[in-house]
Amino acid sequence: MRNGLLGELLAEFTGTMIILLFGAGVCAMVVLFGSGVPGEVVNGGYTNIVLGWGLGVTLGVYAAGKISGAHLNPAVTLALAVFRGFSWAKVAPYCVAQVLGAMAGAGLVFSNYRLAIEKFDPLLEKTAGMFTTFPAFPEALSAGFFDQVLGTALLLFLIFAVTDERNQPVAGNLTPVVVGLIVVAIGISFGKLHGYAINPARDFGPRLFVTAMGYKNNGLTDGSGIWWIPVVAPLAGGLVGAGLYDLLIRRWLPASQD
Repeated sequence: MRNGLLGELLAEFTGTMIILLFGAGVCAMVVLFGSGVPGEVVNGGYTNIVLGWGLGVTLGVYAAGKISGAHLNPAVTLALAVFRGFSWAKVAPYCVAQVLGAMAGAGLVFSNYRLAIEKFDPLLEKTAGMFTTFPAFPEALSAGFFDQVLGTALLLFLIFAVTDERNQPVAGNLTPVVVGLIVVAIGISFGKLHGYAINPARDFGPRLFVTAMGYKNNGLTDGSGIWWIPVVAPLAGGLVGAGLYDLLIRRWLPASQD
């Protein structure tokens, strides 16, 4: 069936892969080719990164939206199941498809830039951050945990706001653009403390990939134990943000705008 679960999962896989193609792709561009010197970051490099991730989200949502709703993020899927009646039977399959899509996107970016990576990081010790996230302060992981809760709470609060038919939903087919701008805004304001994941699939899928490729600093098998923060904290933050939207905004809206 065209609109069956398989189609939805393929859409989630594809949309999340698109996010990683542009997101990890822009990170590779900035790190590997920033100023013509491998490894040297140009001025404005971080701005390029947040724009790349935001555009990736916009294009991924456009690609998948009509079929699956374009969750492309387990935090979104979980929040929709808790607060908007999304089928619990689809939660796990959606999340698996998202993780696999992110893993595939990271793999394609790695393959595309493999020559540059081999020249800049032949021992695979310092470029895992192009694909997955790491804390700015490994000695204070609680700061990164709170950062991811806050960032994902903002993401879900605002996604619920701009898609709520009782509030001020985005007109026409511009919702993906606005969601992408939300991601850009979060990245600009909260992107550095723990690498700007706000999406467990976007982080864990590429982390599985870099681990399988033999990266030394992978956050999963290197003894740092950081992998769970960008998984658990966004899931919790998404529930916080969605719940606060319903508590602070939705409950006060008229039942109908007609």
